[in-house]
Amino acid sequence: SKVQEQVRKSMLTLGKQQPDRVLAMCQDYLLKHPKLVVSHRVVILQTIELIAGCSIEEISSPRIKSIISLASEEMTRSKVIPDWQQAASNILVAVGNKHINDIMEEILSKFQPGVLPHFFVVQTLANLSDSNVYGMVPFLNAILGTMLPMLSMAKQDNMKWVFSSALCHFSDSILEYLANLDKAPDPTVRKDTFSTEICAAFDILFNNWLQSRESKLRLTVAEAVGSMCHLMSSDKLEEQIPKLIPAILSLYKKNNEHYIISKSLCQVLDASLSMGSRILETQLDNLLIVLHQQVSAPVDYNNPPTVKNHNEVLRCFSLLANSFPDRLVMFVLQKLENSNERSRMGSLSVLRHLINSTTSTMESKKLLILASIRQPMADQSNKVKKCVVQVISAMAHHGYLELEGGELLVRFIVQHCALPDTYQVNSLCLSALRTICDNTLHLLTTTVGRLADVLWPKLLYYLTPPQYSNATTPLCKSLIVLGNKKKNNQEPSFNIDFKQEGRRHWCKVQLYRMLYVSRGHGMPSLALLQILSASIHPKTESLWEKEIPPLLLLSKTLATIDDDKWVCQLAAEATRYLPTYNLALEEKSFLYRCIGVTLQQCFNKEVVKKQLQEILLTARHNDAVEREGVAMGIGLCANSHLEGTLAKLDEFGKSDAFKKSPSIFNLLKDRNDVEVEKVKSTLILCYGQVALNAPPEKILNRIDQDILRCISKHFNTKFSDPFSCCYVHTVQDFIKAEPADSMRTPVRHLVMNTCANLLYPSVCFFCFLDQNMVSFHNLGALLGRLSPRCSDPHPAVRAAAMDCIYSLLYIQLRYEGFALDYKDEAVDSLLLLKDKLENPDYSVLYKTCSDLTKVHQAKRLPQQQLTTLVFMLFEGLVDSQTNCCRASSVILNTLLKNRGGGLQELVAITCMQPYLTKPLVTLLHLYRISTHRACLFLSLSVFWTCEMWMALGADPIVANQIIEMVMEKILIMAPYVEMKGPMLRGGTTKVATNQSLAVSHKTFTDISSSVDELKGLVRSIHMFQGIRYNCSFVLKCVVYRAMAKHAGPRLPAIVECLCPSLNNIYECQRVTVTAFFSELLNHHVVTELMLIDVLMNNMMERISDPCCAVRMLSVRGLGNIAIGSPEKVNILAHFHTYKCTHSLWATVQLHCSCRDTHRLLLLASLPHQENDEIRCASIHLMGNLSKFGSGEPVFKDQIHNVLVSLLLHLVDPNPQVVKACKYAMRVCAPVVGSEQITTMFQNHLHDDKSLHYGEFINDLTKHLVRDTRMKTSIPAWLVVGKFASFQNGFGFCPFLFSVLLHKLFCISSIISVQQLCSSCCT
Repeated sequence: SKVQEQVRKSMLTLGKQQPDRVLAMCQDYLLKHPKLVVSHRVVILQTIELIAGCSIEEISSPRIKSIISLASEEMTRSKVIPDWQQAASNILVAVGNKHINDIMEEILSKFQPGVLPHFFVVQTLANLSDSNVYGMVPFLNAILGTMLPMLSMAKQDNMKWVFSSALCHFSDSILEYLANLDKAPDPTVRKDTFSTEICAAFDILFNNWLQSRESKLRLTVAEAVGSMCHLMSSDKLEEQIPKLIPAILSLYKKNNEHYIISKSLCQVLDASLSMGSRILETQLDNLLIVLHQQVSAPVDYNNPPTVKNHNEVLRCFSLLANSFPDRLVMFVLQKLENSNERSRMGSLSVLRHLINSTTSTMESKKLLILASIRQPMADQSNKVKKCVVQVISAMAHHGYLELEGGELLVRFIVQHCALPDTYQVNSLCLSALRTICDNTLHLLTTTVGRLADVLWPKLLYYLTPPQYSNATTPLCKSLIVLGNKKKNNQEPSFNIDFKQEGRRHWCKVQLYRMLYVSRGHGMPSLALLQILSASIHPKTESLWEKEIPPLLLLSKTLATIDDDKWVCQLAAEATRYLPTYNLALEEKSFLYRCIGVTLQQCFNKEVVKKQLQEILLTARHNDAVEREGVAMGIGLCANSHLEGTLAKLDEFGKSDAFKKSPSIFNLLKDRNDVEVEKVKSTLILCYGQVALNAPPEKILNRIDQDILRCISKHFNTKFSDPFSCCYVHTVQDFIKAEPADSMRTPVRHLVMNTCANLLYPSVCFFCFLDQNMVSFHNLGALLGRLSPRCSDPHPAVRAAAMDCIYSLLYIQLRYEGFALDYKDEAVDSLLLLKDKLENPDYSVLYKTCSDLTKVHQAKRLPQQQLTTLVFMLFEGLVDSQTNCCRASSVILNTLLKNRGGGLQELVAITCMQPYLTKPLVTLLHLYRISTHRACLFLSLSVFWTCEMWMALGADPIVANQIIEMVMEKILIMAPYVEMKGPMLRGGTTKVATNQSLAVSHKTFTDISSSVDELKGLVRSIHMFQGIRYNCSFVLKCVVYRAMAKHAGPRLPAIVECLCPSLNNIYECQRVTVTAFFSELLNHHVVTELMLIDVLMNNMMERISDPCCAVRMLSVRGLGNIAIGSPEKVNILAHFHTYKCTHSLWATVQLHCSCRDTHRLLLLASLPHQENDEIRCASIHLMGNLSKFGSGEPVFKDQIHNVLVSLLLHLVDPNPQVVKACKYAMRVCAPVVGSEQITTMFQNHLHDDKSLHYGEFINDLTKHLVRDTRMKTSIPAWLVVGKFASFQNGFGFCPFLFSVLLHKLFCISSIISVQQLCSSCCT
């Protein structure tokens, strides 16, 4: 148990300091208690073992011998009791590490010839041979001679097992001794010394015991036989091999645990091969078959024995490979041809092990292995492929990949670096296999130097084919390592000639591929481009060294190259590769943009037209991602070729792509409509991108005639508002997906600018549309997203948000039918408010948001959009930016005040201000969703939401209904859940559930923020009987005090309702009720209402509560009685039992403040009580409180008041009271203020020593007088003391007090006679 473990640790700590004394104590205790329970005895024996193990050098020789005798006696006292006797045996082993001769003298006395020894005597000898090899081996010859006759006497399986285990340990110790003769005390020891005894024991174990039915015994015998083989003579072992190996192999079928069998077989093979056995070759075929079955068994890496068995089997193969390499390699390669997954995986494991462990032996087999590995490379099993990758890794380290055919192995790894992320049931997933290949390629690049010329530059050409696109990152990383190494070493092979056949187009195509930065390819690709810059084009080297580290700009690269022919070829190559990315649309979209940038730098107009034509005709218009990519690419091209781009778009608009193909009976009409509309969408998007990217001075003259005219031809009201569908939704998603740490990046600013740029051109576009088109249904949602951003911490974001709102409101005016040149004063006044957004003061920003809502959104927003706006603002309350959350609250408040009447029909309950009720109730429901939202709502309460909750508290009807709703929700909620605590502390932590915390805490925190409103709430709510289960996380100190002052008539009903909750299973409810009762005891009203007894009894019961917080609060409540009802303090004392006081101290140790200590002093100063237990416990509590209150003046005064009483009770009739007085005076002595008195108390007041009271008082009074010589009189506290001592019923107190005064008077000549007379009269 934990207690026993702690006791053992404590005794070990003492034992390290005084080992002899602690060991003697343990030994005496065991001898005096022969019938001690086994578990207790085991703990003491284990303690002795630990002390002997760590302090063996410091233990005296006599004590060592007595401990050896004790352990030997304990070990052999009765029949086998494992725990007890194992603990005693461990003591002997621990002592034997230093005192082997003494141990052997004792053990051998119980190991006599002709008598079967005790089980643990043999076990101890075995363990000693392991722990002290050099000390035990000299004894083993004699021990083996004594043991041999005993083997035939052993009839029980447990004795056979222990003898077999001992022989195994003895053999291992002898082999270790012989292997380290240079360190051995006797270097003359030879293997022949033990051969005779070992051979005799081998015959008994192998011929008789190995055939046992008990599997545990068979395994132990097999293990012993394996260890003994190394000590047998060569002739004997050669004779036994034909029988021994088949016998061991047969054990695989008889036992489920194979590790020990494989270990034994490995030892037998090692011994046989080391002596040059010739008979072993006759067993080879059978051996290989069985070993291959074992190595093919699945390995469970969570089960160590299976891993150990696999390693031992591989070791057997490596032993056989050194003696029979040809037969073994042919056997393994033949097994590779087997299509069975397990068999092939086992063969690959053996092959990998042989390549790594027998390098010289396998040197001549390299080409054969290279040819044979191709067959498993074609296997479809991912597990087999994993094994193949591991074999390739081993081959790479030993020069296989440099031979002919090694390139196929590299290709195999690269192919599997490009695997997709899919999952295979009951097999290794592709992503895991791909990760293994990635790591292997990196390993080969960084650790195998000889592969540099094999991998460079061949890995480059795997970057171009699309089937290897997923391998871009690992390929780039490997090429970066290789390139840097060759560049630093100035190797000629670093420079690559791309003009060779087969390499000519590589650099142009790969330039685009490396620019695409998704899927983690970006940084490695850019770094590789920087290394290859000189080989790609001579002019790129200086630019890329400067530009690539921060960002690669394709246009800068092409401008630097300044080779029109090269750029045209680049664009053509990129266009030709577009179909290869049909399965990777994001990359294809990026390639369209790259082509657009490239065409900007291409000055051959015919080439530009040709590439644009090919892009428009081959694009797959049904896919939205590709449509956007095409449009962006054409728009970028228009930056340099506006005339040609518009001409090509106009030509494309008149082409057959916009004509419906004829169909029989119009059966395919719908399908063709859809296809044509998709092409129209692409064309409209292209015109939009052209307008966005073209030079402003050129595009203005072309908008009306070339862009809007062409768009109006293809616009169809069936697909209304294409700009809204294609752009506004996308921008809205950007705003919604804004990251929490966006202040560090310009993303939000860019999104706002994009929104403004997209919305403003659409104002011009709407004048061409039919006036009967659908309403601008996204206005409310967009305003709800954008409005809170007007208080964003970033000034540019605030300005961009205002621009977006300005454009949105003008778009709404276009929808309402106003002309393009119409100017609205209210909307234009936004420009004035925009200037205020430059002020960083948040109060100004919030006021601006409120003005914006009053003047503009409140008037221009259609009524049907109001609900959408409100709920979008609700979502804004949990924005990642705190300032935007508060702005949402401001906008909500303002919007509801101005247009709350429009929500009248949505309000579920009515009140004096109906426009406030629905948002408040909705907020409660919204903020229950997550703890984050609940905490966020608390932060908002400082501003405007507090006004809403105060409005609820001011109206009795609304307050009643809201509280009913909240209580109804809390009744069905669990108050908390238990969650796993921090790793360092462990255990569980009780965490309030999100819903109960959000609802209950929010309701009462906000309402109680105003005492006046709280009074109204308390007087209006008549349902406190329902609080019983709802008090958790609700009531605060301010609520308790307010209820005590203003809810007096209702307190009896409240107390009666809450009393049962003191026994509730939830700690939070017990804590809350106890805190409430504790605060009530601080007010006199409970005495007037006759609640004092009920509350006091409940506090006394809660002192023994298992929760420390409850105990602390109950102590505080009992202390509050001294303030609220001081007349009850004496009554409380009669309940102050011994157990109660100790419970108080246990609570004080955990939670005690200065205020609590001051109150507890009233409970502790009761030494005059007639009850012995109360008197003793009170004095103890007084001493314990000195740890908390020694620095407080009130504590010092209290000590002065009770010191005389403590002195008198030093001769109390009850010895426990005397001990308590001594303890209290010792710990409180520093408070008296005299160093001499403190020293005197520490030296004389010991619990276990008698006290000569007269001399003690005489010396004490001398110190008192000496310490006050410089004063006019002895302090009044010293003379007057606690005169209750004369009236407390103890006859000895008046007499002793008189003696004390007499001695004081005799010694002191300066004592005040007036004080003395006053004392005596009293």
